[in-house]
Amino acid sequence: MSGVIVTNPPKADAKDVEALAGFGVATVSEAMGRTGLLGPDIRPVQQGVRVAGTAVTVLSWPGDNLMIHAAVEQCGEGDLLVVTTTSPSTDGMFGELFATALHRRGVRGLVINAGIRDTQELREMGFPAWARAVSAQGTVKATGGSVNVPVAIDGQVVRPGDVILADDDGVVVVPRERARETVGRSKAREAKEAASRAAFLDGQLGLDRYGLREKLSQLGVEYRTFEEYEGERP
Repeated sequence: MSGVIVTNPPKADAKDVEALAGFGVATVSEAMGRTGLLGPDIRPVQQGVRVAGTAVTVLSWPGDNLMIHAAVEQCGEGDLLVVTTTSPSTDGMFGELFATALHRRGVRGLVINAGIRDTQELREMGFPAWARAVSAQGTVKATGGSVNVPVAIDGQVVRPGDVILADDDGVVVVPRERARETVGRSKAREAKEAASRAAFLDGQLGLDRYGLREKLSQLGVEYRTFEEYEGERP
């Protein structure tokens, strides 16, 4: 497998990345029209952490972490490393030593569509990570791959410089060209949710606030008293 290491790709504006870090993954995905999620199988190895950064992408051979070593050199302040493999893998491709090197360079975290290990050490050092699997199985350093090329995870394309936002709910990618627009849409969605929250605290029902009674009627859903329901049963 040959490959390429792309240097200095364009990145989303740092101010937009910081603004997106103020929103949850669910809010941002909904603001983009329910898109961008990297799937439910990539889960955090810690709890209560939210990070946002610009993607440095890695395409590796399964069970081989050579290209992660190559990617460390391409990482800098505010980046977030995104790793996937050419075919499914659960081997522990990333651990505490990689995290130490990335932390030194100002990298904000890791998303890996494969396995991770040294999870206790990662939590203790405060290096957040999201992974498809946790596995102590080691890897080799024998096969070429690519760094800073578009990669796909669960049908979502991640390009170098795109915004990656991750929290307890999962991971979402925001295309770098849409970062500023998505900030605005996320603010609007949060304002709408705040108004609904206040209404629910005041006792209003979602059926009324969202006009769902009419929807139920249109779908043919009817109300029956218990006696009526029991009397209609065969």
